[in-house]
Amino acid sequence: MADGDQEVDGRKVRGRRRRAEIIEATLTVVLRDGASGVTHRTVAKEAGIPASLTLYYFATLDDLLVGALSSVADAYTERIRALIESAEDKLGGLAELIAESSGPGRKRALAERELSTLAARRPALRPVARRWRENVAELAGTLTDDPDAVESVVALADGLCAAILLDDRDADPAHLRKLLNDALTTPRR
Repeated sequence: MADGDQEVDGRKVRGRRRRAEIIEATLTVVLRDGASGVTHRTVAKEAGIPASLTLYYFATLDDLLVGALSSVADAYTERIRALIESAEDKLGGLAELIAESSGPGRKRALAERELSTLAARRPALRPVARRWRENVAELAGTLTDDPDAVESVVALADGLCAAILLDDRDADPAHLRKLLNDALTTPRR
């Protein structure tokens, strides 16, 4: 590889790293101040960089918010994709993922929920905000051909995530799995 190629690759690596730092700073601001507290200036201050750099990587506020929500959605997509492709207990894995919202995954789940709710007012966020529901629907679709059952599992997963974020206690994955299974297998009229 020529020296110029290494320089370009180095810039790309630094650029990806800087984008990731800005996204993490955005998520920190969302957690601390809510989505309404996100501005290029507040994110730059959190990241310890000039505001011009946040504008360089994210030209608009919507770009910044989409980047932050995409970061969280990508992580959830990766986890759900692994569940779909595994032969393991898919509902149990989904229940574990949902239960993490009461523990180690609480901060990211809270940021995702806040940004997803903001999507009702900011159309640019909607495609990314829908990803959780689409992934859960795809997982449920591997377990049933009933579209109503799939819709029930998606709605329940959304509701469980919201309830867990509102509660001050740990979520029981075994109980969540039972609820998800009931939604999947309850006979429809």
